[in-house]
Amino acid sequence: MPRSFDMAAEYESAVEAVYRAFSDEKYWLVRLGDSGSDHATLDELLIGADGGFKVRTTQTLRAHRLPGVVTQFHRGDLSFVREETWTPMVDGCASAVVTGKIPGAPAGLTAAATLTPATARPGSRLAFSATVEVRVPLVGGKIETFIGSQLVNLLIAEQRFTTAWINDSGWPGP
Repeated sequence: MPRSFDMAAEYESAVEAVYRAFSDEKYWLVRLGDSGSDHATLDELLIGADGGFKVRTTQTLRAHRLPGVVTQFHRGDLSFVREETWTPMVDGCASAVVTGKIPGAPAGLTAAATLTPATARPGSRLAFSATVEVRVPLVGGKIETFIGSQLVNLLIAEQRFTTAWINDSGWPGP
């Protein structure tokens, strides 16, 4: 049975700066290089005439680094293909549909993300609502829970990276 996870990250920078980073090729290349995966590629970054964009990445972990719960259902290296399709910014907000899949494995992720101005302080907020499904009898739920906990860690790491990227780039903040 699929499991749902809701999480959010707060940024000190304005929505426009975070959105600009998310649509920047150099940002993605550095972010993927800093991801901790054994191999990572930026497979596609398309910017639409309306300002919306689509990004697809692949990150691979070598088999010897995978946790035991994962090696129960997947042999060899594990690649994760992530695709984000972002709407253009409207009234200072944007949203995305995010999908993730592991080719050759009965697992997938679908999510909705919204990037809005923060309410409690200057900055922005990325809300993320994900559903993880692993179609493996008996251990699927355990793997879904493991993936969910990793999503939280990933969101935190990506927030830290993006914040540093924006600060280092000199883009306008709040």
